[in-house]
Amino acid sequence: MLSQYSHTVPDCTAGYARGGAALTVTWAGCEDEVRAAQRLRYRIFGGELGARLPGPARESGLDADRFDPFCDHLLVHAASATGQPLLVGTYRVLAPDGARRAGGFYSDAEFDLAPLRALRPRALELGRSCVHPDYRNGGVILALWSALGRYMLQRRLETMIGCASISLAGGPEAATAIWESLHPRYLAAPCWQVRARHPLELGSPRVPTAEPTARFAPDTPPLIKGYLRCGAMLLGPPALDRAFNTADLPIMLRLDDLAPRYRKHFLGQH
Repeated sequence: MLSQYSHTVPDCTAGYARGGAALTVTWAGCEDEVRAAQRLRYRIFGGELGARLPGPARESGLDADRFDPFCDHLLVHAASATGQPLLVGTYRVLAPDGARRAGGFYSDAEFDLAPLRALRPRALELGRSCVHPDYRNGGVILALWSALGRYMLQRRLETMIGCASISLAGGPEAATAIWESLHPRYLAAPCWQVRARHPLELGSPRVPTAEPTARFAPDTPPLIKGYLRCGAMLLGPPALDRAFNTADLPIMLRLDDLAPRYRKHFLGQH
């Protein structure tokens, strides 16, 4: 079962040239394309990052869960030497109607999102962001975000929420340092702050939180930096995701808060 939006997303194809690579952005329109996204997700999360995915995922080589049928799946392809487009990036997008049919957002299992209740009718959830290791120069993420901006305008949506993950492969110290460096500047107002259902036990960071003049702590994931530069806010301390062995920071970006330098790129003339 595909999301009802998979065949009705207007202006679904766009071309980009980033870092010397020609990129094409589309929305998945068939089961095979969703499976390709799930295969890339499995490669990144299960193979590269060591997530403890369930047995069916290991057997199939697909990262799939119960939310996928209710989501729209955004894909970025690059030209390859074989002539066949290579899938190099993906996001899944859970729009308000899909969330209602799914019984909520994926993030509801990690956080008490009650403070965001008033925003939910015009909010989408982003998840499962991943980029092929050979294409992590920022171009793929920019192409994905441009498509997301058009998607939100077409549906009159105002808010993006989601979880940004920090690997715990080396222990919780790096995640602690990142949180301590970011929350003084980027923590949302109290009315928007959420509570983690399984909080990460924060300890004493063993790496510097940041230089006094630095904006981000060492080892802050590029995706988190990108969200915050765009105008996103942290909604509270990280949750522990045992299956993916990550610290998950709750993040929210409202289009009204989009930084001016990104507004035209993501929203065109709007």
